[in-house]
Amino acid sequence: FNRMRFIFFKAILFATGLFLTTSFMMIREKSYHLLCLGDSYTIGESVSEQERFPMQAVELLKKGGIVFDKPVIIAKTGWTTDELATAIKEANYTAPPGTYVTLLIGVNNQYRNRDTENYRKEFVELLHTALQYAGGKSSHVFVLSIPDWGMTPFGTNDSRGPAAIGQAIDMYNAINRQEATKTHVNYIDITPISRQVKEHPELVAGDGLHPSGKMYAQWAELLAAKMKDVIGAK
Repeated sequence: FNRMRFIFFKAILFATGLFLTTSFMMIREKSYHLLCLGDSYTIGESVSEQERFPMQAVELLKKGGIVFDKPVIIAKTGWTTDELATAIKEANYTAPPGTYVTLLIGVNNQYRNRDTENYRKEFVELLHTALQYAGGKSSHVFVLSIPDWGMTPFGTNDSRGPAAIGQAIDMYNAINRQEATKTHVNYIDITPISRQVKEHPELVAGDGLHPSGKMYAQWAELLAAKMKDVIGAK
């Protein structure tokens, strides 16, 4: 009888341990958070909420067993670097442990013909803010390059022309890439995808300017792959 009771209690302890381990793993899975900072490209102008690239990225990660909470987005169409910085202060967001951060900003600086060195200064400040939200972990920060809107129907009708717009975008991206490299954060170049719109008009949303859900899906694939590598490397 004592032996049977011992086996019974051992089985209970094993089941309890398995339950606690499973529960711990579930809690661990749900401990990831994503904060996305930017402008119209991050808020997903002209597409549904589910088509935004942050939403598509976390869905891809979920399929691979990496669970994120719903992304927190601080972004608005038309924002420049200084306007994003002001909005971040006003949001007064407290990032929980395990936060990952995306930063995509600068197209409206370029659109308004702002000084590139001013962009560098304000971008660096935003990059440091992103690092603070990520708990100082550079591997948790992901900078995305600025897409080239000059190739869109809206861009082709702009007086500056696609070639000049593309050159300006390249200048801004050279800056954000340099600063991302200096701080050892992740850099994702989505600009080449944005330059495929002539051959693939379905990559442009109905407004003729912003990306469609299909283009955002390609961005999300690159982001999710990079995030998976970072999380898997721990």
